[in-house]
Amino acid sequence: MSHFGFENDIHSVLKLDMPITNAPMARWQRKASTSTSANTSALSPSKSANRSLSMSKTPSKTPGKNGKTQNTPSKAGEDRFIPVRNAKQMDVASFLLSKENEPTEESTSAQSNQKAWSVTLNGYDLEDAKILHLGGKPLNAPEGYQNNLKVLYSQVPTPISVKKTRYISSVPERILDAPELRNDFYLNLMDWGRQNLLAVALSEHVYLWDAAQGDIVLLKKMEEENSYVSSVSWSKDGNFLAIGTSTSKVELWDVQYQKRLRCMDSHTTRVASLSWNDHVLSSGARSGLIHQHDVRVAEHHTCTLRGHAQEVCGLAWSPDGRYLASGGNDNTVNIWSGAQQTGVHSFTEHEGAVKALAWCPWQSSILATGGGTSDRHIRIWNVNSGSCINAWDTQSQVSSLVFAPNYKELVSGHGYAHDTIAIWKYPSLAKVTELEGHESRVLNLALSPDGSTVASISADESIRLWKCFEKDPSKKAKLPATSKITRQHIR
Repeated sequence: MSHFGFENDIHSVLKLDMPITNAPMARWQRKASTSTSANTSALSPSKSANRSLSMSKTPSKTPGKNGKTQNTPSKAGEDRFIPVRNAKQMDVASFLLSKENEPTEESTSAQSNQKAWSVTLNGYDLEDAKILHLGGKPLNAPEGYQNNLKVLYSQVPTPISVKKTRYISSVPERILDAPELRNDFYLNLMDWGRQNLLAVALSEHVYLWDAAQGDIVLLKKMEEENSYVSSVSWSKDGNFLAIGTSTSKVELWDVQYQKRLRCMDSHTTRVASLSWNDHVLSSGARSGLIHQHDVRVAEHHTCTLRGHAQEVCGLAWSPDGRYLASGGNDNTVNIWSGAQQTGVHSFTEHEGAVKALAWCPWQSSILATGGGTSDRHIRIWNVNSGSCINAWDTQSQVSSLVFAPNYKELVSGHGYAHDTIAIWKYPSLAKVTELEGHESRVLNLALSPDGSTVASISADESIRLWKCFEKDPSKKAKLPATSKITRQHIR
């Protein structure tokens, strides 16, 4: 029996639906009792009763959890302040809020002025600019705008990225035979004129080769025994050819009619170098003298320049006609003023004969000079300041120099010991390539009128045409396409 009584006590304890006698009062019961006492105390407005009510009241929830604000303290001097808002202020606020939602209406002139200022200051209209532009190509700056701070992320191709890989053929495009060519370093036996005619002096003969048609014309033959042609030079327009001879004469020929116009006799020794400056023809002789000829008048010899102790083997007028450069076998380069006919500079840094002279076409004050076997250097000069900008040892005799304006490069012809043609970057003189093929030293170089082909004449009695540069699109003169390595006789 005791056992059954114990189980009944356990079941009675575990039953949840039975009232708990000894448990504390439930919360709803406390609320009910509190509200009842508040209603009874409200009938007698007593200060003590109110105070006891406020002190006995327990907050139902944690303040701030339900999003409602607490009651404002009744006492003055608390930490909260609520400003007084009158009806007028509320009307103003409502008007401003409604105005923000309305589209702004500006005058056309004000908008145009603002856009003009934006384009002037920023280079573009700020209304059209985007901070992030993920789709499509980036916006391009207006035409003509130059920004020193280039756009970092740009899909606009630059000329360098568009430029294709350059290919320079190591094989000449054409080979011309040049029999009986005099192997003399100090002579200038080839020149390419503006009419696309190549003039070549072979012993006592002068031949013209038409690069466009391929025709060959015998222009002159020396009549004196044991005489030879020592130099040739085209006028700027390519209509007249000046010929220097070993008999100290300078002849002027009209190529169109194949007729000699005049013979100018003022030197006493052979004329190894010639150069034109409009109607003035300069001639350098073995005596070291330079004569100036005005081909328009009967008394052609107008001036004599003295500055070399040995033969003048190189002459070149600057593109603007301000200076005349002369190189001699005395290892000296002289710069002469075209107006005053006086010496401006005398460069003696070379240690060999200076025959190779070339003026820069795009910088008229820059002169390139090359030394002979004892020197082997290419030097770049600024004739305005008289300073040497750069110098490079080519390890070979420098016989000829010519600037290539299409690529702004310098081409040099070499004799002992390499017998090659080199292309250099200007002004760094970094070698681009070297062309081999001649079996003996290169004596002269000439550039075609379109600036695409270099002609080299060598002591191996051959003329080789090298296609080294692309044609300038601004020039309309075009040479006909020819097959690779076609051999032709000058005579």
